[in-house]
Amino acid sequence: MTRAVPLSRILILALYLILTACGGTPGAGDAASAPQTAIENKGSDTMVNLALAWAEAYQGQHAEVRLSVTGGGSGTGIAAMINGTVDIANASRAIKSEEREKAQANGIEPVEFVVARDAIAIIVNPANPVNQLSLPQLSAIYRGEITNWNQVGGEDRPIVLLSRETNSGTHVFFLENVVRLAEKDNKDLFSPDTLLMPSSEGIGAEVRQNPNAIGYDGLGYVTSDMKTLAVAEADGGPYVLPTIATVDDKSYPIARDLYMYTRGQPAGQVKAYMDWVLSPEAQKIVAQLGFVPVKQ
Repeated sequence: MTRAVPLSRILILALYLILTACGGTPGAGDAASAPQTAIENKGSDTMVNLALAWAEAYQGQHAEVRLSVTGGGSGTGIAAMINGTVDIANASRAIKSEEREKAQANGIEPVEFVVARDAIAIIVNPANPVNQLSLPQLSAIYRGEITNWNQVGGEDRPIVLLSRETNSGTHVFFLENVVRLAEKDNKDLFSPDTLLMPSSEGIGAEVRQNPNAIGYDGLGYVTSDMKTLAVAEADGGPYVLPTIATVDDKSYPIARDLYMYTRGQPAGQVKAYMDWVLSPEAQKIVAQLGFVPVKQ
């Protein structure tokens, strides 16, 4: 004799199947599926390792936030901020007036944060006997007027010029402050023989293998298998090596601020993250990676 199934059991089974189809029993996986706030952060290749280290440390403490960090250059990051596709743009140069105007035309008011400082180191191969150069000499080298190392106390070898690509904030800063010697009306350009490298690592790799090369990199990218030159503001010295101390006391002549830009005054999780970036905890990471912390 077949036994009838109680109606209450049928209803319970139906409810279970509906819940299973919708993703499981009540409460299962709630912690894993908790909503996260996504923060998009893009820009400067000089800053990308620092931004990644910040993101990793912050996400370890804030599971409710997902930080996406990519490079591409300061210009690329600022353009993405102008277009509204990122929350934070990293830049190794200040935003240009025309970029700010484009952002404002899109209804975005860029807000600037100085999040670290950096020295741009002049690097050569360790086999190069030259130890120091002045800013006027560097300008002449990168404009193509000095073309042989023997013109600046080195061996009779052609100088191979290395630079970052034009979308790089480091490229722009070097053009304005070294090639053009910070002269507002100066329109000089890099020598057409300059090799444009896609990354800071690319410049370092070429310097390591080419005894004739000269390049420039953020201090955080300088390694022990490169030679760093002392730089003087004027011919005759004093010549100063780039260090955290010489950036702080402003004796090294090629130093700059590093920036983050937000779309208007940050709020919510973006504000919480920016507050943390400027905290002593985050600024310790700045020093660990070879950059210069900002003083609170």
